[in-house]
Amino acid sequence: MTKYAVIGVSESTGREILSALSEAGISSKNVYALEPRSALGNMVSYGEEDELDILGLDGFDFSKVDVAIFTTVKEVSKKYIPTAVKSCKVIDCSNAYFGDPDVPMIVDGLNDQNLSKAKKGIISVPSADVTQLLLPLKNINEEYGIKRIVVSVYTAASVYGKDGMDELFNQTRKIFMNDTLVDDQKVFKKQIAFNVIPQVGEFIGDETSAEWSFNSEVKQVLNPDVKVHANCAVIPAFIGCGQFINIECAKDIDVEDARNLMKKVPGVVVFDKHVDGGYVTINDVQGENDIYISRMRQDTSIENGISFWCVADNFRAGMARNVLSLAQKLVK
Repeated sequence: MTKYAVIGVSESTGREILSALSEAGISSKNVYALEPRSALGNMVSYGEEDELDILGLDGFDFSKVDVAIFTTVKEVSKKYIPTAVKSCKVIDCSNAYFGDPDVPMIVDGLNDQNLSKAKKGIISVPSADVTQLLLPLKNINEEYGIKRIVVSVYTAASVYGKDGMDELFNQTRKIFMNDTLVDDQKVFKKQIAFNVIPQVGEFIGDETSAEWSFNSEVKQVLNPDVKVHANCAVIPAFIGCGQFINIECAKDIDVEDARNLMKKVPGVVVFDKHVDGGYVTINDVQGENDIYISRMRQDTSIENGISFWCVADNFRAGMARNVLSLAQKLVK
């Protein structure tokens, strides 16, 4: 039986990966939960009935597992992955090995043939929002060749982890209580409750780190020649990501053909009725493993263009589903 280690279980991404493992029928006896530092007695839920002891990362024997999944910050991944990979396969969710030709970045179902290129025994996965963008485009890219992508991203406060969600909750509560927000603007640079903030991550020149990731990760996974322009904002939601996406193709593309091609991609659901409420919202997809497409239209402002609306639970559909599928394939 395959054994797994999940590193970084105090944050939502790690916990969702544990949930995905449990839902896949993997016994708690075959899963280890780890943190860089963990006090004796700390535990995390595994499924509806089980709990796992949270073990400290220092000194953990990675020969006990077949796959180690790092959902930690980049610095932690860089420190501990070299030790882990001596004994098992590794999936890195932190982008610590971005640009390394021997560490392919993979979206399952899109470019998983690149698993064979993992010469170091390490694969990486793109950010959840990039996976959400790319998977629905698989068949369209193969059939029509995507030249350019423009995406406007509206992501939940959970992009900043538990601290981001806590700040949104506390600010919302204080506003209803007519209390001051002076002490509750630590994660975000502006008020997040009942607001939209046009910044995700730190600035890298004119772009934020999230916008930079869209550009670089899309090129690495899909095609180095594709042109990408991303605009990323945080909205006052706890979980989920909504994206308005415009694509330009090398060949003439009809929106009906695009709709049919998307329907054939596993993990993608097209719900597109051009009536009031005939679309999917962030609130509708919380807890769902699929990526949902609505509002598909011909983009008449350019040649060979279409646009659509895309929503997903960023933890489950954007990250946990991808990681679980790749982990299972790594050990085959």
